[in-house]
Amino acid sequence: MTHELKKIINAYLTAKEDGVKCVLATVVALDGSSYRRPGVRMLIRHDGKMVGAVSGGCVEKEIVRQAQSVFEGNVAKMMTYDGRYRLGCEGVLYILIEPFKPEDRFIKKFKEVLSNRKLFQVCSSFTKNDGEDKSLGSCVILGHNLFPFRPNFVEPSDIEKFEQQMVPCFKLVIIGAEHDAVQLCSFASLAGWEVTIVASASEEKTIEDFPGAEHFLSVEPEMLSIKSIDKQTAVILMTHSYVRDLKYFLAIKESSPAYLGLLGPSSRREKLLDEFIEHYPEVTDAFFDIIYGPSGLNIGAETAQEIAISIISEILSVTRQKEPMMLKDKSGRIHS
Repeated sequence: MTHELKKIINAYLTAKEDGVKCVLATVVALDGSSYRRPGVRMLIRHDGKMVGAVSGGCVEKEIVRQAQSVFEGNVAKMMTYDGRYRLGCEGVLYILIEPFKPEDRFIKKFKEVLSNRKLFQVCSSFTKNDGEDKSLGSCVILGHNLFPFRPNFVEPSDIEKFEQQMVPCFKLVIIGAEHDAVQLCSFASLAGWEVTIVASASEEKTIEDFPGAEHFLSVEPEMLSIKSIDKQTAVILMTHSYVRDLKYFLAIKESSPAYLGLLGPSSRREKLLDEFIEHYPEVTDAFFDIIYGPSGLNIGAETAQEIAISIISEILSVTRQKEPMMLKDKSGRIHS
């Protein structure tokens, strides 16, 4: 959910430049089941534009209607949305709607925390009673600093809290610059992942060739830094050159991503792993545990776009620790 808050902050900065007031809606509690879990947010601009969503689209119009009193009175409020008779989710949502005007020093610190891939926390004070209440609101804890979402808000100690631990944005490092890398970059960015493209100088590509990418590294394997590859990172080797794949594979041997994908058939994988071990015999079993090749789920993918979906689906399955299955065969709740 960190990428959603990042998007909201960026949208707020645009609204601020436009001179438009903003209100933030957060699902802080849930009875039953819902399309999204507590912690999802949406930004409402006074001109009616919205960024983000708290459901599949069923609740948003009512939130916009309820937000008008917050725009007018500048006082936070709670609203309850009972979907048991209107939605397929059969849940009751408790939604905090509050003025959103974070100070500049929060914006600066927030960007630093994201860049340094640090954990942070969001804490929302709420009740399950509908109506306005000045004690309602949210704060963000960045390091040892607490930043309210609106000026002069002081977090109360005597009402219920929704506390949310926020991890760094999930990142995908794509090593390769062919057409299928472009498609994978596009789909991954749509999922909210931060995408870094790694390509050798000989490929003569730039970040402009990869819509959705946040970073582009034109770097040979020997100069590739692995400092930013952490447990919130997936890496996929797809240069379409066996020799180049091996060199980059060896370059990241000391890293610990959540997922390491290899493009190509099983025979290519085995050859690559055998030669990798010859160069680096001290490799640990833990490193092999994160390797997935051929990368992707068996969904019958054929085109570059379908292969991208297959790869992203496998990464989600691995990082969320879920065994792929058809939802019609799943008993109980769809979203855990």
